[in-house]
Amino acid sequence: MYDKTNLTVSEAPELMEESNLSVGGHVLMVHYQQGLTDYLAIALLHQSTGVSLDENMNVVAAPHLDFGHVHLAARVNISEWQGNPASKQYVSFIKPKLGRKACDYFREFIGCQEGVDSPGETRTLLKAFSDFVEQEDLPEESAREKTQTLVQYASSQTKIGQSIGLSELSSLLDEARPDAFVEHLRLKDYGLSEEFPADKKILNKFQRFTGRVDGLSISFEQHLLGNKLEFDAENKTLLIRNLPTQLLEQLTRATEA
Repeated sequence: MYDKTNLTVSEAPELMEESNLSVGGHVLMVHYQQGLTDYLAIALLHQSTGVSLDENMNVVAAPHLDFGHVHLAARVNISEWQGNPASKQYVSFIKPKLGRKACDYFREFIGCQEGVDSPGETRTLLKAFSDFVEQEDLPEESAREKTQTLVQYASSQTKIGQSIGLSELSSLLDEARPDAFVEHLRLKDYGLSEEFPADKKILNKFQRFTGRVDGLSISFEQHLLGNKLEFDAENKTLLIRNLPTQLLEQLTRATEA
């Protein structure tokens, strides 16, 4: 990894000349593990000057790396890249603020091409949303409303040829806590791009089924069929796998009483 880093950094000036662009700064490369997954983080850092006190309590200039304003950075999921050749979701970028040319240079420097796996991103978003609804333990009506909000927003963006914006979606899902869904995505590390076009076919299949009868209420999303839920049309039965922890504990206590 050390040799590869030296080689990559040595190529940076040539790439900058070819793109007629120089944004300055220091290249930071960090190879690290999170759980069983290997990552390579690449960032362009700039130096800033603050103030400090010397041993005589005099105010002096204090140069430092400005981690608070990182505009060009990427993370490569090495395990995904090496272990899944068909994957298109192993490089993620922070949302750039330096314009298209700077971003193109940075991608060229890393050696990757811009591409969006719209079906994969859409599936991941819907999975993340389902996890979010389950984690928040939302009432049935609230879960249905948020599902409708997500589908309507994504569909409207698709109709006008625009991408889904995760921050915008998060604010629509919960006006009182506009960052709740985005924070969920960051904490769980789903690897979603900040913006991506939704896949219409997958979106159309995202439907929520609900039913209520004689004290029984059930609500679930269509994509869970065949996975956590198995429907037997002939016998009119629904088999539920992997019960929610809270429900499982309640049932266990009830049967032991």
